[in-house]
Amino acid sequence: MEKNPPGQQNYKDLRVWQHGRELVKTIYLLTQKFPADERFGLTNQMRRAAVSVPSNISEGAGRQHPKDTIQFLVIARGSLYELETQCYLAFDLSFISADDLQYIEEKIVHCIQLVQGFIRYYRSLG
Repeated sequence: MEKNPPGQQNYKDLRVWQHGRELVKTIYLLTQKFPADERFGLTNQMRRAAVSVPSNISEGAGRQHPKDTIQFLVIARGSLYELETQCYLAFDLSFISADDLQYIEEKIVHCIQLVQGFIRYYRSLG
């Protein structure tokens, strides 16, 4: 594997990206249980929001300037809030249980905290 230049971290080593990947897997497994007629509705929306998180983190990590990185991290954070709302909607529609909601809520909140910490770090550089 190719080494990164000194001082530049590979995005795959970032806990925030790793947790984002775990969140995607959790959402995909959770939404497999949704009604078939939701495949192009809430299921698709939740999956897209979840995939957006690690995707934007990795894209941001590949940018040359902290300001650019922050922009992608803010998008990732927004996707987390969008996903959180969609999980509540899935609960309201009885697609997921209260236990499922609590479990996924904890994962989302943890990801939000990690992304927010990363944003703070990059703001301190600029």
